[in-house]
Amino acid sequence: MSQDLGTARRVTAADIAREVGVSRATVGFVLNATPGQTISEGTQQRVFDAARRLGYRPHLAAQALASGRTRIILLVLPDWPMEYSMRRHVDEASAFLDAAGYSLVTMTLREGSKAKPLWETLQPDVVMGMLPFSQEIYEDIRSAGVAAVIPHPDDAAAGLESPASTGPSLQVEHLVNRGHRSLVYAATADPRLEALVASRHALASSTAKAHGVTSLARTSIDADNALEVVRQWHVDGIDGVVAYNDDIAALVTGAAVRLGLKVPSELAIIGHDDSPIAAVFVPSITSVHIDDVGLGKFFADLALSAANGTPAPSLQPDSEVTLHVRESA
Repeated sequence: MSQDLGTARRVTAADIAREVGVSRATVGFVLNATPGQTISEGTQQRVFDAARRLGYRPHLAAQALASGRTRIILLVLPDWPMEYSMRRHVDEASAFLDAAGYSLVTMTLREGSKAKPLWETLQPDVVMGMLPFSQEIYEDIRSAGVAAVIPHPDDAAAGLESPASTGPSLQVEHLVNRGHRSLVYAATADPRLEALVASRHALASSTAKAHGVTSLARTSIDADNALEVVRQWHVDGIDGVVAYNDDIAALVTGAAVRLGLKVPSELAIIGHDDSPIAAVFVPSITSVHIDDVGLGKFFADLALSAANGTPAPSLQPDSEVTLHVRESA
């Protein structure tokens, strides 16, 4: 007769063993599909039926302890605002990992944080960073028992930004090819993004120089100074703006419209990330589009290769960086 186990405690394999009248070991062999056993199909079916009837759920912590794996991928994010592009990358990677039976967990690495790092509490199979870890943090993660940590501190070119880093070149080339020669780089004023802004600006500057545009001055834009900055650009003869992202491009475009400038004939503006605001803004904003599905799959494949000890995928994901041309440029 079935026992009324109630809801106060977890149903265990021992409960199933009593229900079926077999040993605890037999139940374990059946539920874990242990190879090399000669348990009859009838007994196996009785175990499965009892497990379903009693509401048995595997004890994930015990399974992880037995297998040495938690099937958790920990993504360590830099202390950046969670912008559209990053959210999309993480969402797509999470979906691919979920399909492979892994959970993606994120944490933000903040300087001076008092919280215990999740690599110490979750025991993830893999810890990944969007930027290379310092040697100190890398060693701390490894000392917590994490077998796979990527990227390595020596891999200075690694990170989720690198596969999509051709975007600034596309921005400059698009403006130059349409006759805009007096260009500026419009950056975010958020100090947390300084390294990323500097990287994008450097690539845009080198591309501009290759096309004979010798200067690509960088200016930080926010809601308070946009109108005055754009007014001064017009006085200085600037005719093209390379924006760090679509939010900055929208600030510049809005200021230009308020000043009565014709967009794009007097001032062409091009954004980055192809976020929803680019399509709905008036005038709509030309922007760099990144294949988030391809980038998410690359990230997931990289994590799975580290978890399973298989060869890593190509450093470049199967994704395209393209330009969605709209009214602003």
